[in-house]
Amino acid sequence: MRTVLAAASTALLLAACGQGNAPSQNAASSGDQADTVTQPDTGTPAASTPPAPLPTTDPASSPGEQGGTDDWRQVVTAADASSLSRLDQAWRMARAEADDKGFADDVTALGPLVDPNAGQAGRLQPAPGTYRCRTIKMGTKTEVGLAFNAYPFFQCSIELTPGGDLILTKSTGSQRTRGLLYPDTDRRLVFIGAQAWGMDETGFPRYGQMPERDQVGAFERIGPNRWRLVIPWPRVESKLEILELVR
Repeated sequence: MRTVLAAASTALLLAACGQGNAPSQNAASSGDQADTVTQPDTGTPAASTPPAPLPTTDPASSPGEQGGTDDWRQVVTAADASSLSRLDQAWRMARAEADDKGFADDVTALGPLVDPNAGQAGRLQPAPGTYRCRTIKMGTKTEVGLAFNAYPFFQCSIELTPGGDLILTKSTGSQRTRGLLYPDTDRRLVFIGAQAWGMDETGFPRYGQMPERDQVGAFERIGPNRWRLVIPWPRVESKLEILELVR
């Protein structure tokens, strides 16, 4: 990404030393530890044409994966910008539904991960490398399915490209995601990306290529080596989706 993240990259590289299972998944990767897991939903995302593998580009000539801008507002659609602006509403409604449907204790047990105000200032960019990550879903999209799901840990990664793009990828599970982290405020970055579905897809769609796969959310640090991506009003299944990353 441009100057802002490129400047942050030096500090990240100097500092670097140190899932969410989708409803349709049956098992975690070997060695992954399952956290609190509730009975998964039975529904799966509707099938669509698999995206092609991401093209390889020459870092020296590439303008960046989203055109080289560090302003997320120039990339996101108006509808997704509106969803992100209603993040507080998604938190309230998702938490209320989970509580009302008998999951209050399960949600409370997650502590800062489900506290809307847990985001901390500073050190927002995770160091490049691999992370353990899991998905938490709260609320229901169409009043069908469980109002709370906490899935096992899977694998995520953070990549800092030669062009300065900071990329988050959830690389395992039947709902995987990949996208860029853009600077926003002193307490959050903005994630813009898209999902791959199922185990047969080998690539990720770009944001906007397959709108039903798009994801936009707030990325926050909630501990010394702990981050979360909060996606309000996701395309499928829930009112609020949280991807936790830990080192």
